Amino acid sequence: MNRLSHLALATLLAAAPALAQNPTQPSQTSHAPAQRIPKIPPVGPRRAIIVPVRNPNTPGYVAAKELPNGHVPPPTADGNFVIGPNHPVAPATQPDPNVPQGRTCIFTMSSADSRYYPGIARTPGTFGHPDPHNPARLLVPTSHPHPWTRHVWVFIPSQYQPGAAAPFIEDQDGPNPLLFTTVNNLIAQRRIPVMLAIAIQNGGGDAQGSERGLEYDTVSGRYAEFVQNEVLPRVESACHVRLTTNPYGRATMGGSSGAAAAFIMAWFHPEWFRRVLSYSGTFVNQQWPWNPYIPGGAWDLASQFVPESPRKPIRVWMEVGDRDLYYPNVMRDGMHDWVIANERMAKALAAKHYHYQFVFARNAHHVDYAVRKQTLPEALKYLWHGYPIQPAHNK
Repeated sequence: MNRLSHLALATLLAAAPALAQNPTQPSQTSHAPAQRIPKIPPVGPRRAIIVPVRNPNTPGYVAAKELPNGHVPPPTADGNFVIGPNHPVAPATQPDPNVPQGRTCIFTMSSADSRYYPGIARTPGTFGHPDPHNPARLLVPTSHPHPWTRHVWVFIPSQYQPGAAAPFIEDQDGPNPLLFTTVNNLIAQRRIPVMLAIAIQNGGGDAQGSERGLEYDTVSGRYAEFVQNEVLPRVESACHVRLTTNPYGRATMGGSSGAAAAFIMAWFHPEWFRRVLSYSGTFVNQQWPWNPYIPGGAWDLASQFVPESPRKPIRVWMEVGDRDLYYPNVMRDGMHDWVIANERMAKALAAKHYHYQFVFARNAHHVDYAVRKQTLPEALKYLWHGYPIQPAHNK
């Protein structure tokens, strides 16, 4: 039986409170396939693997169109593109005093009020260690219950008409001033719809055993349900706005694990979200607690979920850097190369005929800020292609 046959059970497992499972106990279920594990040199506790500079023309990578240095792909084109090595700043990412300025609404949320995430944390200065019987599974005995508080930032453009049900883009790891500025300018240029931008702070920490890792790296619909049922109603009540229920008017985005979360949100709940923007997506084996039905975590999205499912109504813009992450921690499971992970995702989306644009950036690191300042305006235009742009009502 393939893993997708266990999808309902996998979702239930991921939805269970993380600490109901003891990560120090060895698994009694099947392990990840042995052929996933390549020969990767062992690394001592004080040494790190040197990150290779990847070539977009490497055999096995997707065929991509090399653009002139400093150019970005047009916002109407699907497919794979190579940009760089220079990354000039796009003017639309810079504050422009000559266009109408929106406002920002901020509010706070607490784990005490959440039905989805009571809160966990990993003891500072600790990480975890691979299961000696299964290198694809990380044991994190220092993860424990811990409350969280987080801020949510909501950008409301001046063109927003009170009472109107607005389209929006939701972003992980808020705040995101670059996003807010770019959205403000593109609305004024009438290149994207009059929309809100919502930046949600993560729950704290990073990777396995942390609240951020639990929320973003878990391959289930739970984080989307948290956003839909707990965050968005607060946006409407606290900021006195209305949000559209049309899934084509709802986008989600992020960088790293936040990008993986964005894709997972749309994948499990396309009735809520249908546009995804991803920088250096963590489509790798970082799910914790380990799920025997999805043993590769987000790595399995490209090998199982996308290929074995009917095409979903999702539009995707995604990027990876030639110097992106490569085995940054103790995991040596063959599933922690961010470039390969994103190449696999692009190949899977292409095979299923999705509308997607994949950008391979030369001279770029993980969630590279220069690349973001170069590409974000065109990425947003691509993401919202086909969505109606309302007449301007500047205030």
